[in-house]
Amino acid sequence: MYSPINTEQQLLAALAAGDRTATETIYRQNFHIVSGWLIKNGGASADAADVFQEAMVVLFGKEADEHFRLTFSIGTNLFAISKHLWYKKLQKQSNGPSFLTHDPGTEEDEYGVAYEDDVNVHHEREAHYEQLDTALEQIGEPCRSLLKAYYHHDKNMQEIAADFGYTNPDNAKNQKYKCLARLRKIFYGMQVK
Repeated sequence: MYSPINTEQQLLAALAAGDRTATETIYRQNFHIVSGWLIKNGGASADAADVFQEAMVVLFGKEADEHFRLTFSIGTNLFAISKHLWYKKLQKQSNGPSFLTHDPGTEEDEYGVAYEDDVNVHHEREAHYEQLDTALEQIGEPCRSLLKAYYHHDKNMQEIAADFGYTNPDNAKNQKYKCLARLRKIFYGMQVK
């Protein structure tokens, strides 16, 4: 069985080989994330489709470079590339100051620096979310289920009170705050180590 990075590398190699299934898999796994971020940052769904397609082309080109090694997930790479492309498009539209530091080198040099910065930021965020998931697993029940109901399933306090057997929404809200305090204590305790 392959580890996740090997699977990702194989998927990227299949993309570079023109495998339609690989393209569809990468699109299905990643487009909604890029699209959601782009729309929250002033884009439309058509912009998201254009930027994502362009990011796929950039990733395809990187895979063709013999020096390129996949050190982050395909999703992380696509997100960073898409973010850079979107900021660049916004910059051109506004003719305002650059979002990126300008180096007298080539545009590719400029892109490489911004790409690495975006990938590093996204990687740090992924590590942060992994720590948060670990803390959530350690918190125990009923806190884990209550917090997931509120934050992941968007349930309101009335629904949570009914689902968890609290007498009213205020009691459910108080329990949620106690659970959050426990989660913070576990999470920040993990970061000190």
